[in-house]
Amino acid sequence: MSTTIDNLLTALKGESKACATYAAYASKALQDGYPQISKLFEATSKAERIHAGNHARALVKMGAEVPTYEFTVQVGTTLENLKSALAGENYEVEEMYPPMIATAEAEGATQALSGFKWAHEVEKTHARLYTEAIRQLESGEKLTISSKYWVCPLCGETFDSIEGVAKCHVCNVPAERFIEI
Repeated sequence: MSTTIDNLLTALKGESKACATYAAYASKALQDGYPQISKLFEATSKAERIHAGNHARALVKMGAEVPTYEFTVQVGTTLENLKSALAGENYEVEEMYPPMIATAEAEGATQALSGFKWAHEVEKTHARLYTEAIRQLESGEKLTISSKYWVCPLCGETFDSIEGVAKCHVCNVPAERFIEI
């Protein structure tokens, strides 16, 4: 049976890899002439870095060491990269985070639990944003996805508009603290 520390190590590795991967995908999207998709990948890369940081802090609080990772990133076409990113987000939402949340709840690991719950919610947003980008790219229509994003510095929630947003709906951070990408 996995423990919260095991789950934090798994999540840290996954979020760290996603951060590096999405940064590489952002560069490829820009090379391919898709600046809006590049911005989307930049924003999600930042969010994944925030998730990794939350998991690392929870590991330290639980007395565990925080490893460092090096990754080799496979980059395809922008459409392939979007589909790969969407598959990763769906995996986290449907399979990875739910049992991690349950284990952290059972073990009373409150800091880890917050990080897992926040990441779980944010990955749903990433999946929605990637799904729309894929739809537009596959349709051949002019891209109308946002060219600007905002990322909550505490939970990583990613906004494609902050019109009417006073605070993060995931963790309650005021909108004026969001990081503009």
